[in-house]
Amino acid sequence: MAKRKKDDEYRTFQDEWTEEFAFVERAGSAVCLICNDKITSLKRSNVKRHFDTRHATFASKYPAGDSRKKACQELLSRVQASQQQLRVWTRQGDYNSASFAGSLAIVRNGKPFTDGEYAKTFMLDVANELFDDLPNKDKIIKRIQDMPLSARTVHDRTIVMANKVEETQVKDINAAPFFSLALDESTDMCDRQFGEVMSLVIRVINFIVARALNDRQFKTLLDEVNNYPGLLLHSNVRWLSRGKVLSRFAACLNEIRTFLEMKGVGHPELADTEWLLKFYYLVDLTEHLNQLNVKMQGIGNTVLSLQQAVFAFENKLELFITDLETGRLLHFEKLSQFKDACTASEPIQNLDLHQLAGCTSSLLQSFKARFGEFREHTRLFKFITHPNECSLNTADLNYILGVSVRDFEAEVADLKASDMWVNKFKSLNEDLERITRQKAELASKHMWTEMKKLQPEDQLILKTWNALPVTYHTLQRAIKTRFARVLASEDAVLAAVTLPKFKLRWLRDQERKDQAKASLLAEGRKQALAQEQQPGEERPGEGKSASRGPKTGPCAGAATRYNQPNTTAQHRVYQRG
Repeated sequence: MAKRKKDDEYRTFQDEWTEEFAFVERAGSAVCLICNDKITSLKRSNVKRHFDTRHATFASKYPAGDSRKKACQELLSRVQASQQQLRVWTRQGDYNSASFAGSLAIVRNGKPFTDGEYAKTFMLDVANELFDDLPNKDKIIKRIQDMPLSARTVHDRTIVMANKVEETQVKDINAAPFFSLALDESTDMCDRQFGEVMSLVIRVINFIVARALNDRQFKTLLDEVNNYPGLLLHSNVRWLSRGKVLSRFAACLNEIRTFLEMKGVGHPELADTEWLLKFYYLVDLTEHLNQLNVKMQGIGNTVLSLQQAVFAFENKLELFITDLETGRLLHFEKLSQFKDACTASEPIQNLDLHQLAGCTSSLLQSFKARFGEFREHTRLFKFITHPNECSLNTADLNYILGVSVRDFEAEVADLKASDMWVNKFKSLNEDLERITRQKAELASKHMWTEMKKLQPEDQLILKTWNALPVTYHTLQRAIKTRFARVLASEDAVLAAVTLPKFKLRWLRDQERKDQAKASLLAEGRKQALAQEQQPGEERPGEGKSASRGPKTGPCAGAATRYNQPNTTAQHRVYQRG
């Protein structure tokens, strides 16, 4: 009997698995909060094996203990908030809840609204086979059939969810004591011209794809001609949407003209040489921008890799300007093909490529202005991985919050003279080079899942800095305070917020702000208590007059400082009235 009782205990979900392995119980199964996979056999060994093999990065980032407990609780809070949001959206029963969930999945994956009916048919076919041996199979089939998921329903559900998200954002902004504005001042002629090009492309795509009959007829036309997969809907939210939409539109342009002519819809711009010149330029340029976007995405990217990607693209823009001015068009494949076709049909026609070169030059200036701070602190960023090779000036050191310049320079001198620690950073750079080569190889094979399994570069860098002995505490403090957001540790946040120049809004999310405030208050009370226990002791450099009033430490002073509104114009922070 005792053995059976123990077996039964090991076949039930244990609450500690949530904080230990990021699992929750749902419908009799253990569900992973990280990847949403289910484990039906409720055994600790199965749950642990999934966590250790599938989420090794999460395990190393949050070691067992308070840090992992806090991370798992945050994941659980996010899941519960998402479920609560769906319940708020629906309020009308299971059918509507399922309808909202299906609509959300369609929108998140960038699928057209018409895929709702396809998804419903797919679920019915699968359920008919999957639940064949269940006594309530008919009830399940009936619920799926009654679930509203038509194109109109998906559209309406999306509008409701979008309005709710906007309402929540406005509410949060109104509740915030401060907010910052990022203004895009790029309103020149190039923007307006290319905005008109993109606007026409979107109108044509919506006419074809957003109407079911037109979409089917256009796909039939493509099947008869070249079997191309069709057009893509444009989404302003998705990073790579514009480039992919333009590329697909360019590939189907002849068929689009034919289809619009069959429908009696006139868009003379699609045959206009000047419009097409801008269109093909935009196709090629967005392809280059998409490549930059991909390089700047991914977990564990350091400021060094982002800086290098931006600088490399600025160099390419200068190359593109020369390419357009000389008319070579070696880096504008679609534009070159269009130019050759125009020259073949009208040899005397003169295409205005200098206008496109001017637009590219404007883009280059925008990049240099937007990423100017990157260039100003090149030495400082390089110091993170090459401290033995960099010589920082006063401006660089002033950028690091609250660090003694004297101690910093002395410790750098010691570090450069130590072969052991110099070799430590050489090993770090060898590991970073190895990871970069692996990323390039995996990217060339489109093995994105395998790429995610590589160790993040920021973890390697922080691990190296943390390995330094206490004699280099000023250097470690410089890294931890200036890049506390990367560390995401309580000690780093506490070290940062006690500095005179620190702004609490740098922590971004409210949870981290609350955590920092709580840490400040706790540390301030601790220091005040310690001083009360030693009433006769004066701090160096203080006289009797300095001991009057409340005896609080620097952390408590910083805590008091954050109770006051900050209206520093230098950081462009605006206090709401």
